[in-house]
Amino acid sequence: MPERKRRLKSIKSELLIKSREAMLSAVQIFNNPNINFKSENFIILSNIAWMYLLHAYYREKSIEYRYFKKIKTRRRFDRTKRGAYKYWELERCLTDKLSPIDKVTSSNLKFLIGLRHEIEHQMTDRIDEYLSARFQSCCLNYNLYIKKLFGEQFAIDKHLSISLQFSTINEEQTKKLKEFTDLPKNIATYINDFDENLSDELYNDIRFSYRVLYVPKSANRKGQADKVIEFIPANSPEAKGLNKEYVLIKEKERKKFLPKHIKELMIEKGFSKFSIHKNTLLWKENDAKDPKKNFGVNVEDQWYWYDNWVKFVENYCIENKEQLN
Repeated sequence: MPERKRRLKSIKSELLIKSREAMLSAVQIFNNPNINFKSENFIILSNIAWMYLLHAYYREKSIEYRYFKKIKTRRRFDRTKRGAYKYWELERCLTDKLSPIDKVTSSNLKFLIGLRHEIEHQMTDRIDEYLSARFQSCCLNYNLYIKKLFGEQFAIDKHLSISLQFSTINEEQTKKLKEFTDLPKNIATYINDFDENLSDELYNDIRFSYRVLYVPKSANRKGQADKVIEFIPANSPEAKGLNKEYVLIKEKERKKFLPKHIKELMIEKGFSKFSIHKNTLLWKENDAKDPKKNFGVNVEDQWYWYDNWVKFVENYCIENKEQLN
């Protein structure tokens, strides 16, 4: 093997080793009960894991992933103060037209990149519970892509098992879990703003956020309860019943409002004449229940409005304040 090819293969192998170790470390730290900064560590290490994974891919495909300026026909590479090359960060890797990563997986990673900037100087431990579904997707997506791009031998799922825990989740906890009341305002705002710009199709894709419904189960015979997680066919009677519950749990992730809530919010803002009837007339005039507009969602025959519709209503009230005060 020529020396250049041997060197390129060696660098690619080193990048993959670093990538896998970074992702394994991210998961191990997140599952460690003695670690407080779980989310912060997971985001940083998973970011590094994905970046090295894409560096290895670009190197294998002979795609230049160093920053440079083109002066006539020559490249002048950007360097640090001490002369090292400046390589693409993860976000630049994802936005390149030759990136092998699909749109949904990229959205999951871009969410984590933005979140890293927001939590950099914040102290919060509740974010672990809020966003674990998105962290889970990040892990599954990584394992999928490292196998897809480099082969089954690089898979990391064989090194990890299900994380055990001492706590159980009760109904009261699930109601409070997604209210965002105990997160710093900038983090809660970032999450809501990011989600508002997603289509329903992308938001509900498991590659963006992997949600699992846990149902305590009483076994009827020996051996039946030996597995913590049991998978059942999607078209089975059991699954059809669970899917309704799943929708309810899933939809709690996004803040929603009933018409009476919107009326109360507008009255609090000084628009005393705003009513539920006015909200109805407004959404009909603007065809606001069209799914493409992403103003709300129907959950078991009950319509809920999102934050962006509340903002739309508020803007309407401001423009017509003389009639509504």
